[in-house]
Amino acid sequence: MQEPKRYLITSALPYANGPLHIGHIAGAYLPADIYVRYLRRMGKDVVFICGSDEHGAAITIQAKKEQTTPEAIINKYHAIIGKAFQDLGISFDIYHRTSSPIHHETSQAFFVQLYEKGVFEERESEQYYDEAYSQFLADRYIMGTCPVCANPQAYGDQCEKCGTSLSPTDLINPVSTLSMQAPVKRKTKHWYLPLNNFQTWLEQWIIAGEGRTEDWKKNVLGQCASWLKEGLHPRAITRDLDWGVKVPLPGAEGKVLYVWLDAPIGYISATKQWAMDHGKDWKPYWQDADSKLVHFIGKDNIVFHCLIFPCILKSHGEYILPTNVPANEFMNLEGDKMSTSRNWSVQVHTYLEEFPGKEDVLRYVLCANMPETKDSEFTWKDFQARNNNELVAIFGNYANRVMVLTQKFAAGRVPAFDKALDSDKLVADYRAQIDQLYAVYQQSILAYRFRDALMAFMDIVRLGNKLLTDFEPWKLIKTDEPKTLGILRICLESLADIAVLCEPFMPFSAQRLLGYFGADAAFTGAIGEQKLVEGANLGEPFYLFEKIEDAVIQTKLDALEAVRLSRNQVAEQSKPVVVLT
Repeated sequence: MQEPKRYLITSALPYANGPLHIGHIAGAYLPADIYVRYLRRMGKDVVFICGSDEHGAAITIQAKKEQTTPEAIINKYHAIIGKAFQDLGISFDIYHRTSSPIHHETSQAFFVQLYEKGVFEERESEQYYDEAYSQFLADRYIMGTCPVCANPQAYGDQCEKCGTSLSPTDLINPVSTLSMQAPVKRKTKHWYLPLNNFQTWLEQWIIAGEGRTEDWKKNVLGQCASWLKEGLHPRAITRDLDWGVKVPLPGAEGKVLYVWLDAPIGYISATKQWAMDHGKDWKPYWQDADSKLVHFIGKDNIVFHCLIFPCILKSHGEYILPTNVPANEFMNLEGDKMSTSRNWSVQVHTYLEEFPGKEDVLRYVLCANMPETKDSEFTWKDFQARNNNELVAIFGNYANRVMVLTQKFAAGRVPAFDKALDSDKLVADYRAQIDQLYAVYQQSILAYRFRDALMAFMDIVRLGNKLLTDFEPWKLIKTDEPKTLGILRICLESLADIAVLCEPFMPFSAQRLLGYFGADAAFTGAIGEQKLVEGANLGEPFYLFEKIEDAVIQTKLDALEAVRLSRNQVAEQSKPVVVLT
């Protein structure tokens, strides 16, 4: 593939109806941030887009739960989510919101463009209506028994127990979540996107790969193939709802664009806003063939980003299609699916409050366990082990050893190189292995294999530790001071490279390491190139990470066990009583 002139990177817009948990971060935000930070380091023209998804029934449902307005809900959670991203170092160029005027204008213009081109179908159908509340019911306002797994609390769009996508009419004994009464069916008019008309093109583009320039992940292709095998059907793009982007047509009062239509258009409106804020032109990022568009999402968003949104972009005719959609699977928590509603999650803002200064520990653990091809697991014991046995014992230990030895033997200044070391076999092997690992690091990031890249980074750190152990400068100083200082210079140069290499994964630690070398340390040279100036003053030694004690972890496990016990008690109480006669 020809090198793109610019990159547009998006992360799925989180619903502004609740806080983020770490499963969200591992799925769509940390991988995107790692990728973007690497591209910036390589000097690429890249824009990183995200924002709050503030429309749809989920928002109005949450407003009813909290006995407030949708506006109050989105303002509350937009602030909480935005701060959590910022505090965790997710480096969006803009974190926008779909309630903004520019988004409503962009979404409506998109709809009109496709409407005037005759893309949509207008249909009259029967939909559920709550007579007590005098309104049509969005899918999420309908609950009933799942026809697949018999879950009695399945929603009209999906069963959260078995994951099956549903329609309201699929439910057994449906009830309105507003009145808790059985809804009735009434006729209503809506506009549909005839996905069946795009079936052949999607099969050629996604399955056969015609027109694609990158390989897609197997889990993404597998889900797409499953949808296509079942056969695509027309999908409603409007809803009877009073909250959202109004349908801009005469006689469409009380109707809004379905959230899955207006949410991905939010990437475009956010890019427009970013361009306005920075005096840029947004169009090349979305409309030039030499731009690369990548969507980072979780697997629950594959159908929208791989099938539906591309059909919308293609129908418009002026937009590029995504080069890749490297969707991740789900991250579970202590053997169970993460769920904020069931209180089974680690909320990001809570973690940041309870573990101050440990942003990079979470980023590291989430990346090491990233669900890139299959569901993964977060456990507090693994969190502790990775911190204590990897970050403290390997990464932090190496950095501190180099700092302490340099202060002791070189008076806290950058020592001179020892030219004799250039012909030393141990040093030559070290440098050759570093080159190999750096190549793996780069290739892995560009192929969206962030776990492999992190592993390569840690192996680079391990090589530094091995070099110190091989030469034992604390002994060598007694017989050969120039060689000792030369080894420390190699290690200091490696630590400068490590500061650069760890930045996509652990930006806060990278900043601390750069601070050790000087406030203006930028290190623009390539990995392996000399970055330090002989005689320059260095900072005081410090520890990058600290151990996490058993008691801290046990507190977290006890809290989860309390939730599990409470849930089991509720389940027992809800069982029907069998009377024996």
